[in-house]
Amino acid sequence: MNQADASSMILPPATLGILGGGQLGRMFTVAARTMGYRVMVLDPDPDSPAGALADIHLRAAYRDHAALEKMGRACAAVTTEFENVPADSLEFLAQFCPVRPGAAAVEIAQDRRREKTFLQSNGFSTAPFETVENHSDLAAAFRIIGSPAVLKTARMGYDGKGQAKVNSIAELDAAFQQMGAVPCVLEAWMPLQTEISVVVARGVGGQTAAFPAAENHHAHGILDTSIVPAQVAAELAEQALDTATAIAAVLDYCGVLAVEFFVLGDGRLLVNEIAPRPHNSGHFTLNACVTSQFEQQVRTVAGLPLGAPDLLRPVAMLNLLGDLWRNGQEPPWDVVLRHPQAKLHLYGKRGAHPGRKMGHINVLSESVDDALGQALDLRAALTA
Repeated sequence: MNQADASSMILPPATLGILGGGQLGRMFTVAARTMGYRVMVLDPDPDSPAGALADIHLRAAYRDHAALEKMGRACAAVTTEFENVPADSLEFLAQFCPVRPGAAAVEIAQDRRREKTFLQSNGFSTAPFETVENHSDLAAAFRIIGSPAVLKTARMGYDGKGQAKVNSIAELDAAFQQMGAVPCVLEAWMPLQTEISVVVARGVGGQTAAFPAAENHHAHGILDTSIVPAQVAAELAEQALDTATAIAAVLDYCGVLAVEFFVLGDGRLLVNEIAPRPHNSGHFTLNACVTSQFEQQVRTVAGLPLGAPDLLRPVAMLNLLGDLWRNGQEPPWDVVLRHPQAKLHLYGKRGAHPGRKMGHINVLSESVDDALGQALDLRAALTA
């Protein structure tokens, strides 16, 4: 059993804060309120999905010191929904209450140059990469990395945005200009067998709990489906859990951390990137695990013992994008709600558009193949 110092635990009905009010913040809010906590969300969007469910929604910018101080004085502890919250805002907020994860760990994950350098310097294998600070670095980076390669912006890239595959120096130059000539990393294009991810929780006292590895498939750079357990060798899945746990330890991390991996054709495992928050590929935990990734986030920020991460049944997670909303019409949700093994999660977002994450479905079954088949059948029914 996980141990935690009772004197440091933050118990209900204390107020917990979260910076960021999107779908991840919404699911954190549901978990926290279910456990008896009050929740304060800071997000400038008046239509924030998390703000709609929170006890208090501070509509303010992430660098608004008055709002941050108000949050820090009202909350027993604060966490983050996304990695691009300004690190200096986290440092300012930490004057008033515990912030978990801390600014130092989040700042590493905000910049691919720092992230990949950190990983390699601590013995974690990544794809070969070179940093590109300006146009004069392009030729040397391409000469070292070779072709094909992937150019990625150092900051603010997600869901396939801010990256481009290149096969020549001319394509690299064009991609760099299209990205606004901002600092980037150039990575070698790796021959993948598949991609997997591990979500790990690490508590105040260093205790850890890693969820089973998810096998992920993307469409147009956006996560499409995740299946758990991942269909990879047991030894490789265990290596991924051990690696994610080790990364959290080296970061001296407190919170929920996602680690994405490339599985190469020769069976090697490379770290792709880390995310200092719950992750889209961890949404299966809402229905298929003893403890969800969002309950673990509540537990880590509140200094509680961690919950068991055990998988209850094989599961497939299917992302629901705005493409399903045709002419502004809601999809026929009855086809999902009639399904006895499907769980519908909608994020309460206003305005569906192609590529926007609007919700997800978890389908539980006796095997991942059957769960995935049923999830894909449901999507087909939603688009019929």
